Amino acid sequence: MKCLILISILVLSACSSTSKISTSSDIANIMNLIALTEEKAPNGIKGTFQLPIKAAGVQRGIVYLNTETDYRDRRNITIALHPKLIDAFTKKYGSSPNSYFLNKTIEVTGEAKRMKIYFLSKGKITKKYYFQTHIKVSSLSQIKVLS
Repeated sequence: MKCLILISILVLSACSSTSKISTSSDIANIMNLIALTEEKAPNGIKGTFQLPIKAAGVQRGIVYLNTETDYRDRRNITIALHPKLIDAFTKKYGSSPNSYFLNKTIEVTGEAKRMKIYFLSKGKITKKYYFQTHIKVSSLSQIKVLS
């Protein structure tokens, strides 16, 4: 009887901690990927990555999907969708990718690469910059929604 109670407690405690582990592992995976891109710079890391999309924006025809609400956040990874992909995506799914992917977890295949982003002042590039991790997507087959 004592053994049955002990096993029940262990099983229930393992089930309750599973969701917490997956959430923190998402953050750990993102930070590990960012660290790897820094280590491998100027080269990138090729692979398939699962990322939560918390924000999106459009600039010069490119749709940017971000893992953080602030795209300048050190913990952010940006998925850049090529302008030619936008029309094909909208025709296939009936929605723009910047609204379709918002608040979803995606799987993206490509190369994660550290990019230097320069600040602009009055439309001109300054000497100030920061780094972002980008994954460029140019084909619908590179990206899909998991949840």
